[in-house]
Amino acid sequence: MKVGFDVAPLAVDNAGTARYVRGVRDELRRRDGVELCELAWGGPGRAIAAVRDVAWYPVGLPLAARRLDVLHCTTFRGPLRAGVPVVVTVHDLAAVRFPELFTAWTRLYARTLLRTVLRRATRVLAVSEFTRRDVAAVAGVPEERIDVAYNAADESVFTPDGPAAEGDYVLAVGTLEPRKNLSRLIEATGRLGLELRIAGARGWGGVDVDARHVRWLGRPSDAALAALLRGALCLAYPSLWEGFGIPVLEAMLCGTPVVTSKDSAMAEVAAGAAELVDPLDVGSIANGIERALARRGELRIAGFGRAVDFGWNATADAVLDCYRAAVG
Repeated sequence: MKVGFDVAPLAVDNAGTARYVRGVRDELRRRDGVELCELAWGGPGRAIAAVRDVAWYPVGLPLAARRLDVLHCTTFRGPLRAGVPVVVTVHDLAAVRFPELFTAWTRLYARTLLRTVLRRATRVLAVSEFTRRDVAAVAGVPEERIDVAYNAADESVFTPDGPAAEGDYVLAVGTLEPRKNLSRLIEATGRLGLELRIAGARGWGGVDVDARHVRWLGRPSDAALAALLRGALCLAYPSLWEGFGIPVLEAMLCGTPVVTSKDSAMAEVAAGAAELVDPLDVGSIANGIERALARRGELRIAGFGRAVDFGWNATADAVLDCYRAAVG
C-alpha cells in the first residue's frame, strides 16, 4: 500500500500533533507492505501556515498524492476533493467549541472549512473515544466513518528510571495559550504555597505566567521533560479542552501523579489513575493537587499501570485498519 503521509505539522512545533506525526510515521516505516511517501510544504511561521491551508492542502497535497493508494492528513486540515481515498486525523475540535481561545486565522479556518473537510473525507481518525463523539456531534460525520487510533508516547524516553530534576514543585506542560488554563493553575498553586514550573513554548493569546512562585522553562527537550516529570510532585494539566492529552500519558509513564480535568479526553486516558478536577474552579484545582500529593504512591502505581496500555504499535495497527477501510 502506497500511503501519502502529511508531515507538515513537524515544521510547526514539538507539541502533541508533532508527537503524533512522528510516532505514527516511525511505526509505519517498520511495517511490511507499507510504502510511506512523506508530503509537506513550507516551514514555520503564521504567514506560511496560512498559505499552506489555502493552497497546499486544497490543491498541492492532492496533486502530490494522485498516484498513491491513500492520503493521510494528520490534522483536520485537508483537501475538499482528491483523486484518492482521504483519511483525516482529528486531535480535537477545540477551535470550533472555543474559537475565542485561538488565533484569528485558526478561527476563520474552523468556521469556513473544517467541517466540510471532515465530511468529505473518506474516513476520519479520532485520537480518543471522546474526540470520536465530538466529531460526530459537532462536524456531523456519521459515526460509522470515524475510527479511533489512540495517541501514545515514547517509552524509551518517558520511563520511571533516569535523571530527575531537583526541588519540590508542581509541573505544567503545554504551549502558553489560553486553552491550557494556566492562569487558574497559577492561582491554585499560589494558594498552596507551591512552586509551579511550566514547560512549554511561547504561544498566543497574551498568556501571562509572571508570578513569584512560577518558573517558565520554555520548551525543553524530551529527555529534559522526562527528568522534570520524574522530579515533580505531580503534573497539573487542567486544560479547558483536549482531544487526548499526551502530557498525561507521558507523566504516568514516568511514574508521576497526575491532576487533570474531569469530563474530558484526559479523564478517558487516565481511567481512574489520576485526580480529576473542575478546570473552571481554582479551588477544585488546588484541592486536586492536595489529594494527589496525599495519594502520591498510589497514583504512581496506578498511573504507570494505565500508561502501559498505550503504544505506537497499537496506534499504527488502528491506523492501518483505517487505511484498509478507506481503500475498500
